Amino acid sequence: MTEITNTLINSVRELFQNGQSFLIVSHIRPDGDAIGSLLGLGLSLRQAGKNVQMVLVDGIPHSFHHLSGSDLIARRPNGSSDTSIVLDCSDLLRTGGVLGDRRADLNIDHHITNLNFARINFVDPGAPATSAILARYLEDWGLAITAPVSQALMTGLVSDTIGFRTSNVEPSTLRLAAKLMEDGANLSDLYNRVLVRRSFESARYWGPAMTRLQREGRLIWTSMTLADRELANYTGNDDADLINTLSSIDESDIALVFIEQKGKHVKVSWRSQNGYDVSQIALQFGGGGHPAAAGADVAGELDTVEGIILKATQKLMEANISFDE
Repeated sequence: MTEITNTLINSVRELFQNGQSFLIVSHIRPDGDAIGSLLGLGLSLRQAGKNVQMVLVDGIPHSFHHLSGSDLIARRPNGSSDTSIVLDCSDLLRTGGVLGDRRADLNIDHHITNLNFARINFVDPGAPATSAILARYLEDWGLAITAPVSQALMTGLVSDTIGFRTSNVEPSTLRLAAKLMEDGANLSDLYNRVLVRRSFESARYWGPAMTRLQREGRLIWTSMTLADRELANYTGNDDADLINTLSSIDESDIALVFIEQKGKHVKVSWRSQNGYDVSQIALQFGGGGHPAAAGADVAGELDTVEGIILKATQKLMEANISFDE
C-alpha cells in the first residue's frame, strides 16, 4: 500500500506539469472504471494542452461509446511519448503488453494486490474506484474537471461500486459523486447506462450460462463458452456483467463465473459476501483484485480450469479465511 503524502501528491503534479506527451493505458477486457478513469485523466490532460494517447488493447465496448472522447481510444500506441501512465491495473501484464519493456512512469490504482511497478505509485486500496482517486486529486494535480471529465469519472465510480452498493462506499464516496454531479455528470442517466440497460445480445449470452448454474453449499458458479458467445452474437470477451447478478443470490457466499477465451484460456471472476477474501485465490492464479471482487486469466481448457478453481475456492471457504467488512 502506498502512503498518500503531500510529497507523493506533488510528485504527480510535477509529472503532469513537466510532461508534454502522454501514453495512458488500462487493462484488458476493460470495465467501467478502466474506461472512466482512462477518459477522465486523458481528457483532462488534453484540456491542459498536452498531447495524449489513450490505449486499450481490447478497445472500448459499444455500451461506453456515448462518453465524450471514446472515439479517441486506440488499440495500440502510435508514435512515441515522454510519459507513460497505467490506470486501474495491479500489474503490467494486465495492460496486454502495451508498454513492452518500458517501465511505467505513473501507476494510479485502488487494488490491494497492486505490485507498485511504476516509478511513481499512487495506490489507494481504500478508494472504491480508480475513478474516485482521480475525482479526489485531479484538481490538486493542477487539472480541471469539466463536464466530459465528470461524466467519465462518474461512470467509473458507479460501475466499480455497483451503484454505491459495495462495502467500501463511505460518506466521502457520496460527496465525490455529488461534486461530479455539480461538475456536469448526469447520475441518473449514467446509472441506467452502466447498471440497468443491456444489449439484446448480452441477454441472449446469459441464457445458456443460467441453465448451467450450480450450487454446492454456499458456493455457486456457472460457465460461458465460446459457442455461447458466437450463438448470441455477443462481441465482447467478458461475462456481460453476469457475475454481479449472481452475487445477489441469497443462498451463496461466493459466486464464480468461468468465461472461456480463445487460445485455451479462461477468465475467472469471483464475487464474495460475508467477508471472504477472494483476492487471495486470484493471486494464486496470477490475477488480483479486491477482497470481495477479484479476477484472473488462467491457461487451460474450460473444464480443467473450472475444477482447479472450484477446489481452491472451496478450500478458502473451509478455512474461513475472510476480511473485516
